[in-house]
Amino acid sequence: MKGKEYLKTGGKYYAVDMGLRRTVLGNKSADAGHILENVVYLELLRRYGQVYVGKVGNAEIDFVAMQEREPCYYQVAYTVMDGNILQRELAPLKSVKDYYQRYLITMDLVPSVSYDGIKQVYALDWLLGKS
Repeated sequence: MKGKEYLKTGGKYYAVDMGLRRTVLGNKSADAGHILENVVYLELLRRYGQVYVGKVGNAEIDFVAMQEREPCYYQVAYTVMDGNILQRELAPLKSVKDYYQRYLITMDLVPSVSYDGIKQVYALDWLLGKS
């Protein structure tokens, strides 16, 4: 990331009340990835207080959370079982040229795996603090 270049929200909004979100937007099963991203955002905000959207070149990193004054990078995807989706989600994290922690959070129930230092973790384990 160039300097400390963070995007402002870039048009992304997150709901504090998921029930209200469902009432306004309806129940769309294809929306599960957005709901997961919303839940991760709220948890990062609860844990660390400072959460940004990151930008590396033209790529966007879902979240950059400041943990003890150091950035930690997060991509969120409902599933990355398709190799093309996996590569698309990893690309922004691979573009980061520092050595701070990088996570790919998914609902894929697979053993914890690492891709060039990027840890893929199961969302429910991450939310429960198990990873």
